Amino acid sequence: MNRTTGILSASALIAAGALTLGPVDSARAEVSANIGVVSSYFFRGFSETDGGAAVQGGLDWEAPTGLYVGTWASNVDFGDSTSYELDLYLGFANELDNGLGYDFGYIYYAYPDAPDSADFGEIYGELSYSLFSVGLAYVVNDSSDSALVTDDMYFYAGLSVPLDNEFSLGFLVGRTAFDDSDAEDYTHFTASLAKDTGTLGEFSFNLEYEDTFDKDLKAWVGWTLDF
Repeated sequence: MNRTTGILSASALIAAGALTLGPVDSARAEVSANIGVVSSYFFRGFSETDGGAAVQGGLDWEAPTGLYVGTWASNVDFGDSTSYELDLYLGFANELDNGLGYDFGYIYYAYPDAPDSADFGEIYGELSYSLFSVGLAYVVNDSSDSALVTDDMYFYAGLSVPLDNEFSLGFLVGRTAFDDSDAEDYTHFTASLAKDTGTLGEFSFNLEYEDTFDKDLKAWVGWTLDF
């Protein structure tokens, strides 16, 4: 989902619009689209494609007030018949005169061809200032076979550092807290080095690590183009 980083997907770190809370155009509403290819689609520390590549894309509409709606899709591999994820979201984002940015909304994760109902939804919010951001996502609805269930929570902190020649560094640490006391909470870490080439899109090299399950450092690369 091209709108957010920590809330949704580490692969969104390679997207220029990923929870970058800038001033909203006061003149007119805008429609934007994005397409990307990643060597693995990571969601909060885990590959949603079983280590395989993914093709992803989305469409967004944003009003001058900061209201936005959008959709984003990616192929997935859960070891069953589920082949793709489709996200739908609605939110409000803006930046105050003092530089404090905010973004809050609702996102629905849909898996239309899953063998059992796997959809779930979250409300989310983020505050950002200068190079820093913090955010929270809270599951408010689930289904019989969803990976996350109502009252599960995810919170994170991120840092984005611009470098010379259109390079940038990104760092994120996130924590998933399950409502089920028998489930083990975990922390994941993401780091990225990205290069914005302009008309050719943005390329990135990324590292992923989670501290509870396989505990292996994973690397993946990606490309996105916004238009």
